[in-house]
Amino acid sequence: MDKALILQNKHWKNEPYPDLINRTVLSSVLTKLKLKEIQILLGVRRSGKSSLFKLLINHLAGATDPLSIVYVNLDDPFYSEVWKDAKELYRVVETAEKITGEKVSYLFLDEIQNVREWEKFIKSQYDAGAFTKIFITGSNSLLLKGDYAKLLSGRHITDYVYPFSFQGILSNSGIVSLRDLLSNRPKVLSLLDDVLLYGSFPEVYKTPDYELKREILLSYYETIILKDCLGNHSIRDTRAFKELAHFLISNMSGLYSYNSLAKAVQSNENTVREFVGYLEESFLVDEVKSFSYSLKAQSKAKKKIYAVDNSFLNAVSFKFSDNKGKLLENLVYTELVKNGFHEIFFFHDNKECDFIVKTGNTLTGIQVGYEVGQSNLDRETGGLMAAMKKLNMEKGYIITYDTEQTISPDISMVPFWKLYHGFFDALGKG
Repeated sequence: MDKALILQNKHWKNEPYPDLINRTVLSSVLTKLKLKEIQILLGVRRSGKSSLFKLLINHLAGATDPLSIVYVNLDDPFYSEVWKDAKELYRVVETAEKITGEKVSYLFLDEIQNVREWEKFIKSQYDAGAFTKIFITGSNSLLLKGDYAKLLSGRHITDYVYPFSFQGILSNSGIVSLRDLLSNRPKVLSLLDDVLLYGSFPEVYKTPDYELKREILLSYYETIILKDCLGNHSIRDTRAFKELAHFLISNMSGLYSYNSLAKAVQSNENTVREFVGYLEESFLVDEVKSFSYSLKAQSKAKKKIYAVDNSFLNAVSFKFSDNKGKLLENLVYTELVKNGFHEIFFFHDNKECDFIVKTGNTLTGIQVGYEVGQSNLDRETGGLMAAMKKLNMEKGYIITYDTEQTISPDISMVPFWKLYHGFFDALGKG
């Protein structure tokens, strides 16, 4: 344990962690540092939660003794004894204090879900005021549900960490203003092409070799499936689960019912419903429902799946490499989520509209079309206009790869690469 702590806490040598890429979520977390509540960071594996911890440690080390800051990566096999018994976390803290000779003020626990009954340790230490601040990360949304939520109710604040947003990628490339965007259009489109195919996981984004990108992504996918899903839920029918995960990724944005999924993987409706829930809990996918004012009708209607990152569509299922429309549709969905829009539905009647975004009491229709011209304009606008009429929406958008046009006073065509310059602000206002 001594060796693991020394290896993981390089800031004890009073040296900042190098080569970190700034994250937009960092500012949100920094504003909450003075709050006593437990800071929780949730998100899919490898989305940058550990790097965000290091950014936070770099910030704290400039204002407090680095020896009073302890980081513990609970994915490390060195802590296998801790996984079995949360009481061992007391020993981890004691060992750190013996090594440094300083009392721990800031405790960072990475991938806390690996520790059985971790919430009891966290609650007792929070209630006792043992630390100035406790930070934890998790790769499973169950961290805030059930017994966990009850024990920590009123004691935590949460931020979600996603793979890079497109704005983050542009910013890290020195493209910040609208002027930068317009004057570097070829570079912007090249960055967009890369994100469409390989997503925006931090390590993948930094890797120039395309074969290596795919190898990294496949390892992420396998870890999520094996550890966060099969392992966490002790799933016996591994064949059906793996087939379902692959089927959903391969048929992203396609309509399905639990009955159709059950037939596809030779299982039953209740089982596949549970399996879809496990995939959502791991943050690998999101299930999107058809919009209806009736919750009962909504639950019975067919649904769609979107992946947390475009990379999985290309790495896991080769069928998407040439389907640029579907890739752009998934990318638009993830950017909506990264910008705080979580009430997202689709419209399906005689015609279909890709997304219905609810902000407060306002609904906005969004259609996604990679290339939109005279040959397919009626088709792309038809579903959007039908949704706007049926749901009484005042504004609709068509998001494209690189086409901008005003269709009518209430329908605008916006290129994806310009979304961060007016679109999200307008959408948020409703």
